[in-house]
Amino acid sequence: MRIVFFTGAGISAESGIKTFRDADGLWENHRIEEVATPEAFAKNPELVLHFYNVRRRQMYDVEPNGAHYGIAELQNHHHIEVITQNIDNLHERAGTRQVLHLHGQLDYARSSISDELLVPLQGRDIKLGDRAADGSQLRPHVVWFGEAVPMLEKAIPIIQSAEILVIVGTSLQVYPAAGLIEYASPKCELIYIDPNAFQPPGMNRKVELIQKNAVEGIEAIKKRLLG
Repeated sequence: MRIVFFTGAGISAESGIKTFRDADGLWENHRIEEVATPEAFAKNPELVLHFYNVRRRQMYDVEPNGAHYGIAELQNHHHIEVITQNIDNLHERAGTRQVLHLHGQLDYARSSISDELLVPLQGRDIKLGDRAADGSQLRPHVVWFGEAVPMLEKAIPIIQSAEILVIVGTSLQVYPAAGLIEYASPKCELIYIDPNAFQPPGMNRKVELIQKNAVEGIEAIKKRLLG
């Protein structure tokens, strides 16, 4: 069976990674506009690089949780693919082999000119003056607010091929990524795991709502699929 998991910040929050949609509107004490836009990088690249260097170090201070491991375990029984809005590497560290990152990957840098010229960091910091092969300043390989999401086109056929689409840990408020679920086949079974799961507005088809956190929700899916 082809099962696609569409994951968001809620799945990594249970490992201790803070989401940027907290009530105070801040992400680790910074306004989004200060650290997650092209304009912020142009204005204060040192601050932006420091912000993501700290995030990268924190990523290695936490471990994948039961939801990450549960998805990876299902690979032994079904064809599993993950499409994630997260920039961390917790799915990969849990053992999931097919992971598509819509919004980039924290453990890669890229050219400031070309989004295809990537440099693996393996936990290293990016410093002001670090250059890509084309001579441009290296920047985080992260899709910032106001930038295009180039991996969307690759995500669409994955969604279309799903027999079961499990949405977990996302508020379905980040567009254009949230619009991906509309590409699911009419025959695809839709499951939405979130403590505040709701029927997606404008969707005139059945969505099974599992109002649990990611770890509990994935455990329920595992029991259903594996018996």
